[in-house]
Amino acid sequence: METRDRLLDAAETVCRQRGYEGFSYADLSAVVGIRKASIHHHFTTKADLAAALIARYSAAFLARLEELSRQGWPASVQLAAYIDLYRDALNEGEQVCLCVALASDRDSLSETVLSELQHFHETSGAWLKAVFQAGRTDGSISTVTDANSEAAACLALMEGAQLLARASKDMAAFDLATKALRARLVAP
Repeated sequence: METRDRLLDAAETVCRQRGYEGFSYADLSAVVGIRKASIHHHFTTKADLAAALIARYSAAFLARLEELSRQGWPASVQLAAYIDLYRDALNEGEQVCLCVALASDRDSLSETVLSELQHFHETSGAWLKAVFQAGRTDGSISTVTDANSEAAACLALMEGAQLLARASKDMAAFDLATKALRARLVAP
């Protein structure tokens, strides 16, 4: 694995555990085993590192959503898989997804990172809207009224549920927060 990839992996892990403000190049140096000057060779500033992190994370997450769409599953199955992506990202309450970690440190982020974060949320929201529309059509998600509002509420629920579970290091907090949404999913 190349040094740049090792740095991104280490930075993602520590950012998801401690937030953007919770780590430094010294932390990465210790984890990856290289000098801080070498890190600056790959990422001149922490803002450059954060931009690379969010771009990589966003691309991978959104590719997973596209894959869910291509499966041809009912909307309820796609939404259940989406909830599971957020649950799995918690790593048993040890971390949150990168977008949640970055959003909590919003005032410390560059415009580039904020733009990438907004793109992630908009794209996720559009995907969710399509899923809720499909769920209303195929009947696999109960009581869908306004798909756009449902999408916004779902995204907020996922990110908020992650924060609750992370704060308590208890996956039951995530499961309880998402229980009512899961109950609306009609088995195919």
